[in-house]
Amino acid sequence: MRAIVCTLFVLGLLWDSVRAENTISSLRAAAEAWEGELPCGKWDCECAFKRQRGCCCANPELQEAEDQIFVRIMDLSMRMSQLGESILEVIGGIRVAFTASLSPRINCFGPFTRNSPIPYDVITLNQGSGYNPALGLFTAPRSGLYSFSFSVYSKVDMAGERMYYKVQLMRNGEVVASTWEDNREDSEDSSSQTVLLSLEQGGQVYVELLSGRQLCGNVEGLNTFSGSFVYPTLA
Repeated sequence: MRAIVCTLFVLGLLWDSVRAENTISSLRAAAEAWEGELPCGKWDCECAFKRQRGCCCANPELQEAEDQIFVRIMDLSMRMSQLGESILEVIGGIRVAFTASLSPRINCFGPFTRNSPIPYDVITLNQGSGYNPALGLFTAPRSGLYSFSFSVYSKVDMAGERMYYKVQLMRNGEVVASTWEDNREDSEDSSSQTVLLSLEQGGQVYVELLSGRQLCGNVEGLNTFSGSFVYPTLA
């Protein structure tokens, strides 16, 4: 991101420089092409465009115009530099990301009589401290676009035993994505989902297991929940 901002800054300077040179070149061409009367009798272009003051005719006006262009270029350069620093401060100063998984000591999670948030308690990353492992809940520290992923794994002990689960990603209490399995043919199964979600500051996201379902045979790193901040938006 810093390289992009620097590149844009340099391109801006080059563009302003080109515009200034084109303006001066146009003035000089117009002066050389002038066929009307001159108060001093002649136009000394070589003198006028060598930044020498006191030359004949319109040199003071041309010098003033050139000085104004230079001041304008410096002002634009300063504004672009400030803008670049602001962009880097906004984007570079925000680091929100987390990755958590269900502990392997939890062999079976569920079934329950109500939908239950999954407490992914093995945390490998929690920048910004937005994820709460006790609740399995992520709270957005600021408004913006976020990316979330979750993976689900389950298996049964015996052939013909029913595999029955449904897991869903929740945003502020509403379902935004889900994955499920209900069969007696598979001895194990896995699936995953990835979504982009817009959140206001304080918005909450979690993964829950539906009532009456269960996840069994948990293996470390196969039942996971992760998320990261993409870019900010206005609240």
